[in-house]
Amino acid sequence: MEGLYSFSVGLLTACGVFLTLRGRSFPVVVGITLLSYAVNLFLFSSGRLKMDGAAVLGASQSYADPLPQALVLTAIVIGFAMTAFVLILAMRSRADLGNDHVDGRLPPSPKDQK
Repeated sequence: MEGLYSFSVGLLTACGVFLTLRGRSFPVVVGITLLSYAVNLFLFSSGRLKMDGAAVLGASQSYADPLPQALVLTAIVIGFAMTAFVLILAMRSRADLGNDHVDGRLPPSPKDQK
């Protein structure tokens, strides 16, 4: 289970970095969101993965650590708010500049390269 979990974190991180390095604003927003999901999974795994671990005392012999769960829940809320804010900024820059490139400049057209 730990191997699959770490593979998922690595895949989300790789896809997030790839999308963050793109030239347009929407893939950058999606890449940052994927990176935040990878960090959330990493934080959640820091509490040791347990099957059938109860979060309530007295319900089971093994207990789950509630601190990583609280950290991830807080990070989800903050990440959602920041994603909405960055998406509004991307939409505003698209409206003001007329394009959605991250640096605000248009890439050279194929006619200009010849």
